[in-house]
Amino acid sequence: MAHFSRIEVLNEIYRLGIVPVFYNVNIETAKKVIDACVDGGARVIEFTNRGDNAYRVFSDLVLHYSKENPDVILGVGSVGDPATGAIFLASGANFVVGSVFNPDLAKICNRKKVTYCPGCGSATEISQAEELGVEIVKVFPGDSVGGPKFVKSILGPTPWTRIMPTGGVEANEESITTWFKAGVAVVGIGSDLIRKDWVQTENFSAITELTAKCLEWSRAARGLKVFTGVEHVGLYPLPGIQGMDMAEWYKSVFDFDIKEGNSSIFVQGAGSGRLEISKSDTTSRAHIAISVSNFEVAVEALKARGIELEELIIKSTSKAVYLKQADPAGHRVHLLWRK
Repeated sequence: MAHFSRIEVLNEIYRLGIVPVFYNVNIETAKKVIDACVDGGARVIEFTNRGDNAYRVFSDLVLHYSKENPDVILGVGSVGDPATGAIFLASGANFVVGSVFNPDLAKICNRKKVTYCPGCGSATEISQAEELGVEIVKVFPGDSVGGPKFVKSILGPTPWTRIMPTGGVEANEESITTWFKAGVAVVGIGSDLIRKDWVQTENFSAITELTAKCLEWSRAARGLKVFTGVEHVGLYPLPGIQGMDMAEWYKSVFDFDIKEGNSSIFVQGAGSGRLEISKSDTTSRAHIAISVSNFEVAVEALKARGIELEELIIKSTSKAVYLKQADPAGHRVHLLWRK
């Protein structure tokens, strides 16, 4: 069964705006492709049903990522009938995409509370899909049915429709911007992002780099900011006070969870945002971590504003950098991108 709720999947699809689409018969190669996309910032990945025993590869991928990286949301594409859909749903598909619209498949997905994105090529098909609970319709093939002009035509009389084109979406700024300016909610990109020659030569870093660029072009086209909010506030204990004592206070008063690290303790509730509490008294000032959607873009944006930065701190799952100047009250500030 699906590991993520329909609401979680839809929210993440809307947030990212890009769904990488691919198929590979080799399980190890498929893992490398998914890891490359995830390293670039993608989290929702569509594995297409385009080969013999595709469901076996998909099932193994679901088992692998449920242990190694449970944040990855795996879905299946190229599903056109309810029997095939049931197999993949039983294998753990978090969403189902089809090149055609099948009412019976829509009912099965709806019964399981799993997102279904059917392929539609007309206003009538889109309307029929929405009547059966479809939130995002896939326009396929996107370039053949009219491209961005088709999207604008549909959204005119039905502005509530949410469209995801695949086929005709290129992995470059012009194409992605054009589609989003037309009004799409998300785009699916396959072979133009996960390029055959890159996979064959195992140039997965190129896939990672292009994925990150596509996500940034998506954010920019939708007018989303690179500085997304306050990731955490860092607190420092005063002399005579232990960091764990502070963490335990927040736990007892607010039922927050405590996660202890080497030099600090993180305290967090069920929502976004958290506190970082230092274990030692290093300074009487707090620090603020600003979350960013794209670390490199954020760094360049600050430099363009004349802000000087300290040495970059690059890790496998995070990137950070402190500003050389503190805020007017003397608090240190740093950028933070987390995988």
